[in-house]
Amino acid sequence: MKVTTLGQFIIERQADFPYAKGELSRLLRDISIAAKIVHREVNKAGLVDILGETGSTNIQGERVKKLDVFANEQFIAALKAGGEVCAIASEENDDIIPIDSEISKNAKYVVAMDPLDGSSNIDVNVSVGTIFSIYRRTSLSGPGNLEDFMQRGTEQVAAGYIIYGSSCMLMYTTGKGVNGFTLDPSIGEFCLSHPDMKTPMNGKVYSINEGNYLHFPDGVKKYIKYCQEEDKATERPYSSRYIGSGVADIHRNLITGGIYIYPTTTKSPKGKLRLLYECNPLAFIVEQAGGKATTGEKRIMEVPVTELHQRTPLFLGSQHMVDTAMAFMQQFSTTEKV
Repeated sequence: MKVTTLGQFIIERQADFPYAKGELSRLLRDISIAAKIVHREVNKAGLVDILGETGSTNIQGERVKKLDVFANEQFIAALKAGGEVCAIASEENDDIIPIDSEISKNAKYVVAMDPLDGSSNIDVNVSVGTIFSIYRRTSLSGPGNLEDFMQRGTEQVAAGYIIYGSSCMLMYTTGKGVNGFTLDPSIGEFCLSHPDMKTPMNGKVYSINEGNYLHFPDGVKKYIKYCQEEDKATERPYSSRYIGSGVADIHRNLITGGIYIYPTTTKSPKGKLRLLYECNPLAFIVEQAGGKATTGEKRIMEVPVTELHQRTPLFLGSQHMVDTAMAFMQQFSTTEKV
């Protein structure tokens, strides 16, 4: 059986990018290297002193886990060393990280990332992940600036996520479909395991934190009740599956079909997830696999980016399920325009 590594696959697909001369390939390689290092640390998290909190908080007001810091440092170091990016935006940093070095002076790209999504689950051995998004810079030269990141999701040239689970997988898209790679620890390489992935048009799973039910918009409450009703024609009731680690929930639904919802609440009227480095890259992947991603009102990737840590509601997954949820939102909810 022929094994195709991530490096081989990227080189074979280089023709998809006539304007690039290998930079995007090297950038994806740099991300995969950092992913292997983080995977190694996640796997031995119970054996070394990287569990628990650092005692500080990030820009979101959330307690920072030690592994968050480690993952953030690894990806930043790999991207800086690679020389293909002029700036980085991370969930863990208040501001962008401009890169001013000789090696990156002609860099064409910027990267936005959530270095360790779902990190609160590390202590209980639940899958976590990394989400990344790549844009071509809009500035002309020198270190990148904030404006380079103020681009709609439709402008992404690549996006992906790495899930650190029972196996380590890297999924990515460059706008030509979605391909998944599984890390083979015996050779230390990501190998093509899920070529040209397609998500089912419909599913039987809805993923939402029902503990916040009282704080949801009426449209979401009605949709949850719809999911729980018995109806043989639509194979309801659906199953409720919520891991609490976004990458893990979305990865499962991508493969088996389903919908992931993180709506506005009375406590978070603008939503909780970040548009730039969570919602846009996940939306790009899901759309490329044949799914749909919206705010409940409009397409996620068409939402203007006005702030680095901008938040938004998210309805993402199988097309038919997202369309049905949006119909409930339109009928029962009056939401703030995003």
